[in-house]
Amino acid sequence: MKCLSILLLSCLSILAYGQDKIQYFKSFDKTKIAYTDEGKGEPVVLIHGFISSGSSWNNTVLKQALLDQGYRVIVPDLRGNGKSDKPQKARAYAKDAEVKDLNRLADHLKLKSYTAIGYSRGSIVLAKLLTKDKRIGKAVLGGMGLDFTNPDWPRRIQFADAFSGRAALTTETEGAVNYAKSVGADIKVLGYLQDHQPVTAVKDLKKVETHILVIAGGDDHDNGSPLELKEALPNSELNIIPGDHNNTWKGQVFSDSIVDFLNRK
Repeated sequence: MKCLSILLLSCLSILAYGQDKIQYFKSFDKTKIAYTDEGKGEPVVLIHGFISSGSSWNNTVLKQALLDQGYRVIVPDLRGNGKSDKPQKARAYAKDAEVKDLNRLADHLKLKSYTAIGYSRGSIVLAKLLTKDKRIGKAVLGGMGLDFTNPDWPRRIQFADAFSGRAALTTETEGAVNYAKSVGADIKVLGYLQDHQPVTAVKDLKKVETHILVIAGGDDHDNGSPLELKEALPNSELNIIPGDHNNTWKGQVFSDSIVDFLNRK
């Protein structure tokens, strides 16, 4: 019985620690945004993708590598995901609301400068943020090509229609919708997120002065050409590494490439 009590106390302590790591702030429209803030040193913000949350970075080599390298790692749950609020009105996701949240998070944490790393849809949100926040000294756009700059991008519309119920599921969208249901994601909110996904024009990308790494797997063809994205960004470099869209970002090569990029002065 004594051993059981000690084990229970230990488990409760671990659980409490995990809960304590999650912090919140109220964004521009009072939506509550969850985030974690670990480590010391230069701040790095990790931005997750679609049907995901900040906790997905815990399954990557990169997050621990950044902490081991002495970086401060800040990981938000974008609105509608994870522990953050999930407003049930479409207007809560319009007019680049996620971009405003990230800007407000940097304000809340009083960051004078920081690095930002996005993957997949996180890169789409980050691209828009780069046009709004001059505090970003370096950035990484992972798993992304140039297609998101098209406001009528067929892939975005296809997924928006699927998650909103406006169209029957297709071979391409059925797996995503079923996965979202299996993890308890809010299907309606995911539809709003696709309807109001940030769009950044190429002419605006060309004005971004931040030093940027564009990185993608060689078998990742979901979102257009990473080379074209690199060419639209005047102060950028491109690294194509082994892997596909779903797995590249979790591995050692992805992590090593980004850590090397960040450590270069």
